Amino acid sequence: MTSARKAAIAAYKERKTYAGIFLIRCAVTAETWVGQTPNLEKIQNRIWFSLRQGSHPCHSLQAAWTAHGSDSFTFEECERLEEEETSYVRDGLLKERALHWRSQLGAEAV
Repeated sequence: MTSARKAAIAAYKERKTYAGIFLIRCAVTAETWVGQTPNLEKIQNRIWFSLRQGSHPCHSLQAAWTAHGSDSFTFEECERLEEEETSYVRDGLLKERALHWRSQLGAEAV
């Protein structure tokens, strides 16, 4: 393995991840879904993949995606959380903030 590749792998492993709240909007129906994640950088790919496969657990989101297609949807980072020492505290904050944003936006959970 080359030293450049080793350095790239080490940098990838040491990168900072951000927990937070995200939202998905459908431009056609104006529906909004709000979710929480410990890793904002990875969640969109995971959701889009499951929607393309027709296997997303949120039935209303899957139905809208199937009816209107991927071009009708946007993914937005809504809020980043400050880094927390413990996942227990982080998870509690994520739940609290997701509830806040769902209430504010009249959105469904995803």
